[in-house]
Amino acid sequence: MAVVCMVVLGGLVLMMLCICSALLRWNEVKYRKKGLPPGTMGWPVFGETTEFLKQGPNFMKTQRARHGSFFKTHILGCPTVVSMDPDLNRYILMNESKGLVPGYPKSMLDILGKCNIAAVHGSTHKHMRGALLALISPTMIRDQLLPKIDDFMRTHLTSWDNKIINIQDKTKEMALLSSLKQIAGIESMPISQEFMTEFFKLVLGTLSLPIDLPGTNYRRALQARKNVVNMLRQLVEERRGSKESIPDMLGLLMKDDDNNYKLTDEEIIDQIITLLYSGYETVSTTSMMAIKYLHDHPAVLQELRKEHLRIREKKRPEDPIDLNDLKSMKFTRAVIFETSRLATIVNGVLRKTTHDMEINGFVIPKGWRIYVYTREINYDPFLYQDPLAFKPLRWMDKSLEYKKYFFLFGGGTRQCPGKELGIAEISTFIHYFVTQYRWEEVGGDKLMRFPRVEAPNGLHIRVSAY
Repeated sequence: MAVVCMVVLGGLVLMMLCICSALLRWNEVKYRKKGLPPGTMGWPVFGETTEFLKQGPNFMKTQRARHGSFFKTHILGCPTVVSMDPDLNRYILMNESKGLVPGYPKSMLDILGKCNIAAVHGSTHKHMRGALLALISPTMIRDQLLPKIDDFMRTHLTSWDNKIINIQDKTKEMALLSSLKQIAGIESMPISQEFMTEFFKLVLGTLSLPIDLPGTNYRRALQARKNVVNMLRQLVEERRGSKESIPDMLGLLMKDDDNNYKLTDEEIIDQIITLLYSGYETVSTTSMMAIKYLHDHPAVLQELRKEHLRIREKKRPEDPIDLNDLKSMKFTRAVIFETSRLATIVNGVLRKTTHDMEINGFVIPKGWRIYVYTREINYDPFLYQDPLAFKPLRWMDKSLEYKKYFFLFGGGTRQCPGKELGIAEISTFIHYFVTQYRWEEVGGDKLMRFPRVEAPNGLHIRVSAY
């Protein structure tokens, strides 16, 4: 009987292997069209998403070694061409008008909203970008946003003395609640805690397979989006009902001006979610990793602290950081740039073809995604001397920020419009942290670098007064 069971089981295993092999072959044949770049497509529906998310940079390096720096794959529910060539990446980012429009995967579009600025193109993108740039102009940062950021950071960093804190959690809270304060002044209202819980679920689902099944990050994120949208819609309706004109981000988005493009409520809500998402990811992670790198490089920390103590010496304790102070934080800006480069907060950006088009000698079908993968540029020894070392001084040469391969904040017409606002937030956080506290790591917590930079078990530090 046991022998019969073993034979049957062996037969089933062999049959499953044959089916799997046939599915893989079928999927490869399906995409074996003349003119496509080399590469592999993996499983039907799932593609190579699992390998991509698990292996990250190693997956990309392996594929490049096999197929070159321009290859096809199937990730996050989309047939995709990956470009790892710096010159080609620059061309793709600079030529949206030729049919290379934003191409974020279904999971991200469903969760962030189909009206968010990263999803639209043409005249709609022009109008929305104009509306968002008005929210984060130098004048807005100086007069409206920086005072709110300063006030928030002072409060957020109180009572940390003589405590062990998870700096990952604290920077996540900081990034989201600071943005809520800037957008609509609600960081201390009861809605903020409920909103934060739902928003964190939303973020987790943006890099996932769009499979709507119970228990998946995608399903949880879709539900979280519904809850977030309901809270924001209530906020918009309350603001509109009050007839009060408040010059914050929400007020400017809702402004009824005949001379400008008027956003619908759906567009307003999607832009708020996009503002929160983009600021949250970059500000929280860069802040956490800056604390990590400063801890590991005491000489850099000493130089940074000198810069901030010089600013503090000219002020009374209650005096806030102003725009001139920010401009004087040249070494701090260098630390932020070097943190972004070495940690690689953003791995790349996605574009989509609006028609069949030839790129790099290959034909890319209409509707395919192109993943402009910029991660490896950050570690290119021809661009950055000693690229794996944390050396902020390299950025004191301002020309480095304007090199043609500088993609830390995107490129082309889609360069991150919130770059300077994000730098202002991180700089203000660093200012109050390093002038008030010293710290040491406890526990040697593990860091993951892909698909996002995070500490799975937190990053714990013991804080004491400086």
